[in-house]
Amino acid sequence: MARGGQGLARMAVVVRAGAAPLWWCGVVAAAIGVVFPGLTGRRIGVMAGAALFLVAAAVVPYWRGKRYAALVRSAVRASKHDVLQDRAVTVRNWRRGHRWWLLLAFAAALGSSLAVPAAGGMLLAGAGVGLWLKAGRLGRLERAEQALIWVRVDWLGPRAGAPVGKPVRAVRATGVAAGDAAPGGARRR
Repeated sequence: MARGGQGLARMAVVVRAGAAPLWWCGVVAAAIGVVFPGLTGRRIGVMAGAALFLVAAAVVPYWRGKRYAALVRSAVRASKHDVLQDRAVTVRNWRRGHRWWLLLAFAAALGSSLAVPAAGGMLLAGAGVGLWLKAGRLGRLERAEQALIWVRVDWLGPRAGAPVGKPVRAVRATGVAAGDAAPGGARRR
């Protein structure tokens, strides 16, 4: 990167990167968990899972929401020397950095099915939905500011997944046409 440029990743893409893996791990774990009656029985397990799904889908979008909003409002324009990371690279880095955590979460959801069928899987799926909602919320902030929000790659942490972690002191903004992802982190059409 020439002349002091930074490698930048889209904040909304980093948030959205975990949504699909969590959703699918949760759906598969819940489907397998429903096969076994568990200690509480299927009916109670599915009802508890539905409650956990709703709680996760409601809490995750607002988790650290003030920090996200403050960073978005304080964004400075990106330099012409900054290197914008592709959406696919950001997603791949997040998934590589979290693959063991996803496997552990999947195993925990399956293991919890022995006691409460499907509940752990539905909790994971709810967290995935919550991340989609959070990315959508970031997309609305980006549209309101008429700017895409980027965070330095080296501040994302060792697993490339902390867009508002302690190292993140500021974010950069570009026009809405920059990069290959639409506001909210979805693929640009």
